[in-house]
Amino acid sequence: MNALSDNSLMLKVKSGDLNKMGLLFERYNRPLYGFLLKMYGEADSSEDMVQTVFYRMLKYRHTFTSEGEFKTWMYHLARNVLNDEAKKNKKHRQQDVREFEESITGGKQADEELHKTQEVEALQNAMNLLNEEYREVLILSRYQELKYSEIAQVLNTTEGNVKVKIHRALKQLQDIYFKVNSE
Repeated sequence: MNALSDNSLMLKVKSGDLNKMGLLFERYNRPLYGFLLKMYGEADSSEDMVQTVFYRMLKYRHTFTSEGEFKTWMYHLARNVLNDEAKKNKKHRQQDVREFEESITGGKQADEELHKTQEVEALQNAMNLLNEEYREVLILSRYQELKYSEIAQVLNTTEGNVKVKIHRALKQLQDIYFKVNSE
């Protein structure tokens, strides 16, 4: 286990020890990439956005305070990068379902793979049909495993509001999933 917490590392970066950013990158580049990929849906752009987030961490390191968690500050920056990218491209791209399927299927039998692929595709299609606000809270809570309090800080809202959004998002996802799969 690493001796320094994320907050301690970022405070060292803030005070000028820029080498500590490498440790933060090692800890968070993959989870951050996963978040950006699920939100934006394009692998190459998501990789670029990870780099942009870490660049902005360095550029805006003076804004980090130890009052909050590093992860919430990082995801807040990531959301800003996503918004900038969406504005730049003027349209939000959906994830290529085949690429997603390839990343989760393994060496199972063909029938099992086909069934799993179909279920994943159906779930991903349902996720893509969710409004962006609901998709974001589900990705942060289920895929990025952030606590409700951390999500509240990222979204600049209350923990109660996050709970309501997640409940509504899951309900809407369920409705969409069953509606699409019953047709």
